[in-house]
Amino acid sequence: MAPRNPTVTGAAGAAELAEPAARVRGLEKSFGDDPVLRGLDLDLAPGEFTALLGRSGSGKSTLLRVLAGLDGEHGGEAVIDGTVAVAFQEPRLLPWKKVWANVVLGSGSTEPRKDAEAALAEVGLEARADAWPLTLSGGEAQRASLARALFREPRLLLLDEPFGALDALTRASVHDLVLDLWRRHRPAILLVTHDVDEALLLADRALVLTDGRISHDLPIDLERPRRRADPRSAGLRAELLGALGVTPEPAEGTEPTR
Repeated sequence: MAPRNPTVTGAAGAAELAEPAARVRGLEKSFGDDPVLRGLDLDLAPGEFTALLGRSGSGKSTLLRVLAGLDGEHGGEAVIDGTVAVAFQEPRLLPWKKVWANVVLGSGSTEPRKDAEAALAEVGLEARADAWPLTLSGGEAQRASLARALFREPRLLLLDEPFGALDALTRASVHDLVLDLWRRHRPAILLVTHDVDEALLLADRALVLTDGRISHDLPIDLERPRRRADPRSAGLRAELLGALGVTPEPAEGTEPTR
């Protein structure tokens, strides 16, 4: 699993960088008489880390399923330029196959064991190649899921709340791993999350999905590495919470808004 070279030069490189990794126009999706996505437009730039937030039932996972090619019954257009991979909240490892075999499942690799070991080394799981999935911890299973997704060198990596079931310490460790893998491989990432602080910690850009459309698009121009306690993120956090219809808690020593 060789890292991508994020630097592309010349006219061909400029054209490649200008072409979105994903382009969505007028996306419509309903379940029965209940519309979920209503003419949604979205571009995801190559190598960009984007977080997608929204209230429960706003259509976040539905959008991911469309982008992943798992739901072809929709209106409008969703075009992906290159390979797509998905990591879900549940790692979805096949329990009857060892960890290394899960990583290369369906890849057509000519040296599957060697390639799987290289991928697992990137996520710190080389010693668990011969383990059965049910013996892995939650963090290890999610690392194996990420290795499987990135093994395919996707241009677009979709993450559907992959940290939600992890404890706080494991979540912080996997956050660092995802950022490290993203820097090395440079896919465009779309992360679905309910956690505003997680979006501010990881993403270049945060989107809010409301009533089936992107209602807010916020650039997150903070240097990395980032800290949750960084005072510069306070205004961004308040803006995102407001876009989600949540009144931010007042800072300590101030009077609450009435």
